[in-house]
Amino acid sequence: MTTLRSYVHGAWHEADAGFRPLVDPSTEREIARVSSRGVDFGRVLEHAREVGGPALRALSFAERAGLLKETSRVLRENRDELLELSRVNTGTTTPDGAFDVDGASGTLAWYAGFGRRLGDRSWLAEGDGVQLARTEGFWGQHVLVSRRGVAVAINAFNFPVWGFAEKAACALLAGMPMIVKPATATALVAERAVTLVLEAGVLPEGALQLVSGGTGDLLDRLGPQDVLAFTGSADTARTLRDRENLLAACTRINVEADSLNAAVLAPEHSDAAHELFLRDVAREMTQKSGQKCTAVRRILVPAKLLAAAQEALAGRLAKVVTGDPADDSVTMGPLATAQQLRDAEDGVAELAEEAEIVHGTGRRADGTGAPEGKGYFFPPTLLRAGDARAAGAVHRREVFGPVATLLPYDGSPADAAAIVALGGGTLVTSVYGDDPEWIADFLAGVGSSTGRLYVGSEASASEAPGSGIALPQSQHGGPGRAGGGEELGGLVGVALYLQRVALQGHRAEVDRLAGKGE
Repeated sequence: MTTLRSYVHGAWHEADAGFRPLVDPSTEREIARVSSRGVDFGRVLEHAREVGGPALRALSFAERAGLLKETSRVLRENRDELLELSRVNTGTTTPDGAFDVDGASGTLAWYAGFGRRLGDRSWLAEGDGVQLARTEGFWGQHVLVSRRGVAVAINAFNFPVWGFAEKAACALLAGMPMIVKPATATALVAERAVTLVLEAGVLPEGALQLVSGGTGDLLDRLGPQDVLAFTGSADTARTLRDRENLLAACTRINVEADSLNAAVLAPEHSDAAHELFLRDVAREMTQKSGQKCTAVRRILVPAKLLAAAQEALAGRLAKVVTGDPADDSVTMGPLATAQQLRDAEDGVAELAEEAEIVHGTGRRADGTGAPEGKGYFFPPTLLRAGDARAAGAVHRREVFGPVATLLPYDGSPADAAAIVALGGGTLVTSVYGDDPEWIADFLAGVGSSTGRLYVGSEASASEAPGSGIALPQSQHGGPGRAGGGEELGGLVGVALYLQRVALQGHRAEVDRLAGKGE
């Protein structure tokens, strides 16, 4: 039996009690156990603040970028091992596991290049300076400097490698040491990824620590210089934000939560845009078994086109083979845990009170290549609601699996935007069409309800990667239910771990301090 360890205050720690089991979701076989019992979280924070922080802050952005490049290399060179662990611990097919693992190494590599461009300095001028008086004798300039705290990254179960890497890329580049707390259910993959980085010795001591298991009193010890970066459910995010010490210290908190993302088919669309719509929606419903924060949950189609869209999507979903990814014929694996399976069944039952199941059953099924009666298999399920505005559960309940609901709208951008907004805020909304005026009107209506608008058209169809990909160059986050967070997006993500300071004084002095003109 594999016992997962924590790496804290410069040493490996293996608990001797309080274990939780990890299982293979295709077979329900126990594959590992995890516990953080015995970890001294006071020492963990002290080690990060007194050892890791000073070591990182002594480096320039370009030097920190070198650390990210080496971290990316380590993950890339151990890709096959991580993909196999992903199959066993999370139930992913090879392409779905690669979406996580390659996304991690790719994000780190991109931020390495970004950091090199920031250059040989350890703080940044932000934007242009501004004259504050009659002359340049009193000038203002915003700068970004490293915070002297710790970044605590609490990651979700669905992206055990990418979730760690995208937070590490921004925090380490900002000069902030990091404590990684992976979701317990898929901690086997995350623990191995972090262990590979630690064993490679590519980071300064104290820059990266790993907590396998519970967080104990760690969060109760965070202060005003620290950052808590959380990815997970909106319900858990609310409990974190309400913690008394975090409120008292004004600890910076960034949340990326679940959201009811929408795909919208515009009335006027080319064959290429229509094909992209079908391809994207089918993939975003089923990639990683629908366990993505960016997955499509609501599908808006003009009422007159709804029947045709239903037929086309159902035809594509019928080709999905659900089962154990060890079987070469399988194209979609199981849900990650027994609780995820129960939640999916309960969620579809709630949706079915207001919408009709038009493909699938909304229930567990035996998986191809898996023992009968074992595994958390949940085949694709498509529903259709007759009245988009009356289907309250569709805009309230996210089923974190291969489940989406077709919704009719009247064809106007205003109606589509209003229906999307009923979800309370999304990470991504996608729209497919070729009428620029219609899409502009839709953006004006939906922009305040989403963090990212993905436009699929004939012009973009040949290169569009799919709405579910969170690229490091673009912001990942969204308003309201989606958490209000801002990750990735180049400097946007790094700024989370930096402190903005308004410099004021004579222009020459301010420019010199800000590093301008060098």
